[in-house]
Amino acid sequence: MFRRKSAWVVVLAGVLGASACRNDMHNQPRYKTFAATDFFGDGRSERPTIEDTVARGQLHLDEARYTGKVNGKDVDYFPIQITKADLERGQERFNIYCSPCHGRLGNGHGMIVGRGLRQPPNYTDPRLMDAPVGHFFDVMTNGYGAMYSYASRVANDDRWRIAAYIRALQLSQNAPPDLARQQQTRNLRTGQGGPAGGMK
Repeated sequence: MFRRKSAWVVVLAGVLGASACRNDMHNQPRYKTFAATDFFGDGRSERPTIEDTVARGQLHLDEARYTGKVNGKDVDYFPIQITKADLERGQERFNIYCSPCHGRLGNGHGMIVGRGLRQPPNYTDPRLMDAPVGHFFDVMTNGYGAMYSYASRVANDDRWRIAAYIRALQLSQNAPPDLARQQQTRNLRTGQGGPAGGMK
């Protein structure tokens, strides 16, 4: 009795397994790319996109956020909120993608210069100090000169975070002495940093 049941189980498993071997999904009726057809009046198997079709994830209504420009001019504000965490993320992305050419300080002394390639500009050059933040976003998005586009490598909002970090680098290297003294005084009063701050 047990052997007969076992035999039926084996047969049933075999039938179920064989039924799963059909290739309907693999061998389905379909047209090859750009193949002709008599199904549609224009004879083309591929169909034109409907007017105003937008690809998934590509509905970019905020011009400033996705182009760095408004009416063709670079914006001088950040279209996303920039927090301390965003600056840290910007620094991380900068160190990965930008520092090999621009250096960790943004001074143009990245490792590529030591290998004989052309030195990129220093972020503290007056031209770049005066550049709106949208300029940096646009350069990362579309490339500039020898630099190619990073749009496919760096996410849109991360490009703004990098631009914010670049601005922080510029300000840190060009802070007026009075501002630096004020910050040191503030740190001493609050017990942050410096010899008087002690270890925490």
